[in-house]
Amino acid sequence: MIPVSLLELAFIGEDSNARSTFEKTKELARLVDTLGYKRLWLAEHHNMAHVASTATSVLIGHLAGHTQNIRVGSGGIMLPNHSPLIVAEQFGTLAQLYPDRIDLGLGRAPGSDIQTALAIQKDFYEQSQRFPQNVEALEMYFSHKNPYAKVRAFIAEDTHVPIWILGSSTESAALAASKGLPYAFAGHFAPRQMLDAFALYHQNFKPSEVLKQPYTIAAVNATAADTDQNAEMLSTSLHLMFQSLAQNAGKFLQPPVKSLPELLDSMSEQVRLQVKQMTACSFVGSKEKITSELKDFIAQTGVDELMIHSPIYDHQEKLKSMMIMKEVMDDLNR
Repeated sequence: MIPVSLLELAFIGEDSNARSTFEKTKELARLVDTLGYKRLWLAEHHNMAHVASTATSVLIGHLAGHTQNIRVGSGGIMLPNHSPLIVAEQFGTLAQLYPDRIDLGLGRAPGSDIQTALAIQKDFYEQSQRFPQNVEALEMYFSHKNPYAKVRAFIAEDTHVPIWILGSSTESAALAASKGLPYAFAGHFAPRQMLDAFALYHQNFKPSEVLKQPYTIAAVNATAADTDQNAEMLSTSLHLMFQSLAQNAGKFLQPPVKSLPELLDSMSEQVRLQVKQMTACSFVGSKEKITSELKDFIAQTGVDELMIHSPIYDHQEKLKSMMIMKEVMDDLNR
């Protein structure tokens, strides 16, 4: 059985605002909870006009409070931006409020440009190099084995919040394997090293107190609709988003355009190459098309869980895509 989960950034459309986006995200969370999605993860990003999940732990608490069963967590918290103690206290508090429903995914990148990263954390470079040590500090704050430490995150101890290592390279896979932690790969924007990272993780995995066998998630782009043509049209918002990122344009999420080939042709060669690289792990089409493609993808990667990322401009189309994707996974699991 391959569970399906959702990676969400609470995208703000060009005709919307953060408050409206939060209402839509709450409706989305309730839907995927009802459908039986396993997780809803929110990603920390900064200085991006189209992303409303900036205060990630706050939004996690909001959505956990409006759902019943789905696990809600971070995909991820960018650890170099934060003190491990504060992260432990925040997620310990969430775990006390919503027992056995909170996940803590950790990334090493800033989730922003370098200038913004330095505005958040003056010693960002040093902290990014200390990522393995800061992960260990977090593990200790969550542990019951810390009773004599001078500094403790009391509210986090024994809450059993699962820690995930997130990444887009073999370096992150090696860390997750060495610590016996579950591993999620960012195939939704950097799929190039995904197969190598998964292979390295499996080959070097060391069982731990929290995980006896390796466990992997692949994050991928997914846009589902009644027809292949409509899905391709909806997916142009994703391509426009990555074009904006490649050009450092800072745009809100854009409405789709009619023709994906024409959109790609309108880009410069360099930007088009970047956009194609970032969207290489995308599943776009009808239920039948996506089912066939995902069957091959799961067989090739051997992933334990699929996490979809769906920057779809129209809210109702996005909700419909979530429903179709759950039907796809149900069919694949039969």
